[in-house]
Amino acid sequence: MPGKVAIIANPKSGRDVRRLAARASNMTHEAKRDLVARVAVGLDAMGVDEIMILKEPYRVSSGAVEALPLRAAVRLLDVGVTHTAADTEAAVRAARAAGCDVIVSLGGDGTNRIIARTWPEVPLVPLSTGTNNVFPVMVEATSAGVAAGLVACGAVSAAETAARCKLVHVRAHGWQDLGVIDAVLLRRDHTGNLLPFDPERIASLVLTRAEPASVGMSPIGGYLDPVGFDDDCGLVVQCGSGAELTVPISPGLFRTVHVARHARLGLGAEVVFEGPGVVAFDGDRERTLADGEMAWVGVRRDGPPVIDVARCIRLAAERGLLAGAGVRVV
Repeated sequence: MPGKVAIIANPKSGRDVRRLAARASNMTHEAKRDLVARVAVGLDAMGVDEIMILKEPYRVSSGAVEALPLRAAVRLLDVGVTHTAADTEAAVRAARAAGCDVIVSLGGDGTNRIIARTWPEVPLVPLSTGTNNVFPVMVEATSAGVAAGLVACGAVSAAETAARCKLVHVRAHGWQDLGVIDAVLLRRDHTGNLLPFDPERIASLVLTRAEPASVGMSPIGGYLDPVGFDDDCGLVVQCGSGAELTVPISPGLFRTVHVARHARLGLGAEVVFEGPGVVAFDGDRERTLADGEMAWVGVRRDGPPVIDVARCIRLAAERGLLAGAGVRVV
C-alpha cells in the first residue's frame, strides 16, 4: 500500500530570542535542509508515493528535496505565509485534506503543540530543532524517514509501534487550549513575551512529563517526582515558600525555583489556575486570566500517536521487510 507523508519543518524553530538569553545553539536553515533531505531519502527508500512539504520563503524544505533523485512525488503545500503558528496549522490541515498518513515534524514543543491541536489523531515522528525540547526526540533523520515510511505504507502498523501522547488541557470562560508538555500560570507577565521565564513569576504548572534530564519547566517537576511518557498521570507543581531547586530553565541557564507543593495528577483529574496571570503553553505566553478568573487544567492521553522509531525499524527487520526489493537506494 503506497503512503503519503508530510514533512512539517518549522523555519522559525530554534531561532527565537530565548536562544540569545541562554546558551542554546542556533539551528540554521542549512542544517534544517540537511535534516529534511535525510528524512525524504528515508521515506523514498521505503516506497512512499508522495512527500508533502510546506512552501515558504526560506525554502527550507523545497531547497532540501529539489536536487534529490526521488521516486516519490513531491507536493508543495501552498497555504500562504504569515510567519506565525498559523502557518503550521494551515500546513497540517492541507496535509490532512490531501490524504496524509504520517507527519514528520521538525520543530520544538511549540511546533508539535500546533500539530496536536490541529490533528490529534495523526501518527507523528517529532524531530527536535527547537529551544527547550521535551516532546520531540533526538534521532537520526534518516531513521525517522524510514520509520515514518514503514507506517505510512502499511508495512508496520501504527498500533504496534506508536502510543498516543499526553496533552495538558486548559479550559476557561470563553476559551480552551492545550500543551504537549506544560501549562504554566505566570504572575506579572504579559502575552507575547519571548524571554525565558522569571522563576519569581511562576505560580503553578501542570506537566504531562516531568523529565529530570530535560530543560525548561519539565525538570522543575522532574527533580521532585519524575513522570515520563508512559506514566498515566501528570504532575502539578505550586511555587512558593518551600523546597529550593536549582533548575536549567533554558539551555545553559540555571535559576532557583521555590516549590511549595507538588502531586501527581491522574488522567482526567483537574486543578484550578486562578488569575490574575498569563497562561503559557510549552513556553508560549498566549492566554490571560483576569483577577479572580479561573481555568481548569488537566492531563489526558488524547494526543497524536508518537511512532517509536527504533521499535518500528526493528520490527520491520525481524519480519524480513527490509531485505527485499521494496527498499530503494537513493
